[in-house]
Amino acid sequence: MALPPLVSAGAVAPPALPPLRDLQHSMRPGTLQLPSLPPLSLYVHLPWCLKKCPYCDFNSHEFRAGHGPEGLPEQRYLDALMADLEAALPLIWGRTVHSIFMGGGTPSLFSPAAIDRLIGGVRARLRLEADCEITLEANPGTFEKDRFRAFRAAGVTRLSVGVQSFNDRHLQALGRVHDRAQALAAVEEAAQSFDTFNLDIMYALPGQTPQELEQDMATALALQPPHISIYHLTIEPNTYFAKFPPVIPEDDQAYAMLDRITEMTGQAGLQRYEISAYARPGHGCFHNTNYWQFGDYLGIGAGAHSKLSFAHRVVRQVRVREPALYMERALAGHAVAQDDEVRRADLPFEYMLNALRLREGFALQDFSDRTGLPLTAIAQGLDEAERKGLIERDWQRVRPTERGFDFLSDLQALFLAD
Repeated sequence: MALPPLVSAGAVAPPALPPLRDLQHSMRPGTLQLPSLPPLSLYVHLPWCLKKCPYCDFNSHEFRAGHGPEGLPEQRYLDALMADLEAALPLIWGRTVHSIFMGGGTPSLFSPAAIDRLIGGVRARLRLEADCEITLEANPGTFEKDRFRAFRAAGVTRLSVGVQSFNDRHLQALGRVHDRAQALAAVEEAAQSFDTFNLDIMYALPGQTPQELEQDMATALALQPPHISIYHLTIEPNTYFAKFPPVIPEDDQAYAMLDRITEMTGQAGLQRYEISAYARPGHGCFHNTNYWQFGDYLGIGAGAHSKLSFAHRVVRQVRVREPALYMERALAGHAVAQDDEVRRADLPFEYMLNALRLREGFALQDFSDRTGLPLTAIAQGLDEAERKGLIERDWQRVRPTERGFDFLSDLQALFLAD
């Protein structure tokens, strides 16, 4: 079936997109020498939301009615995802996928039948680890009874619920489409349907007091989540909050809130294993940990990012961002908008930007294995970080100190290329 034209008659056509990097091109000799390839994950971007939140700078779009029974172009988008994946297969041929993460947007807007088809399509095209972690992001505003259980039946093994707060006033200030009662009901059903799940919580919200933060955390912890991701509200460029900034707690108060969060989660048996992640033993998120350990990931879907390693180079790709154009391009075999090799000089910072987020830091050998570079590439930065009390190290590992965690941006900046 012929695809409809991308532009109307008389319009100026958009610039041609680069072809997908072929395997022969990626395997040619280069300046790096990677002894082995890291674990591989798959990220799937489902970009639609009921409503764009005023703080959100992700590639998310309010869906419009008229695309089908649920208002979403589910089948066409799934067709595009599978075409995108098939075009990328030569770059990851023979590799095992250890985790899948369906993010957005609000992936739980998609029907359980669509998620079942998506996971089935991935399984038919990729070799998955036997215990592959399959995460779906869900928002309480899309919650209905038994929907989460249907996602579990479709093959999802882990749910990430975007609660953000249990305070109705703060939820309204954040532009969320759910209220406290819906949040509580959604988390209770997630707990009944999944062996492991995550709650997203935000702090330093407009007008939030330390007491209100503590109430939010007490409510969250009473639900006994195996994993919590906790984020400071930041005002990102090109968002509604950037144009109309709300009054948020001062830095000193926000630091005190974070200290209280860490204290309360520790008392509840959750360990802070990453700068923003707290989990019970055995419930850390493999997918996100693979990012932080500079593992590989193939990203499909509108605006999705990829990082892929080869014997002599590391490459990054970005898919076409706008959903309608992404579907057109992906179905035509041209979903990739950017395809670049990471400069050798930039690899130390890219690695450290991720690895230093982990409480346990990283093994020195892993740096060489994942970047193909000698340890001399980070020696100066490590010396300076140790002198400033931002890291501790031995002959095998480097770990951020408490001070390093508190001033993580300063620590990471020591490894920027000149």
